[in-house]
Amino acid sequence: MIVRMWRGTTRPGAETAYVSHLREDVLPQLASLPGFRGARVMREPADDRFDFVVMTYWDDLRAVSAFAGPDPSVAVVPPEAEALLATFDSHVHHLTVVLDATSSTHPGSRRA
Repeated sequence: MIVRMWRGTTRPGAETAYVSHLREDVLPQLASLPGFRGARVMREPADDRFDFVVMTYWDDLRAVSAFAGPDPSVAVVPPEAEALLATFDSHVHHLTVVLDATSSTHPGSRRA
């Protein structure tokens, strides 16, 4: 599995609209693509803005390329998202998952 990781910072007051954009527009589109396995979105306050880290999960780089195009390292940021973001990475990081212990049923996980 491949993790595609990207960062951006919302404009002041745009964090709720950005999350809505991801939930209502981006994720449903991604869910229809072969090889897409899911996503996680994290945020952290930064003065009057929020820093976001978006991680999407894919079967392999071929699936990523089908979404991102011939150079999968280039970020895909639609105009609707650009309008909500003050800054964002123009390139993404791809990481190969070598251990996944996120499930609460995994023997190595801890319950809070």
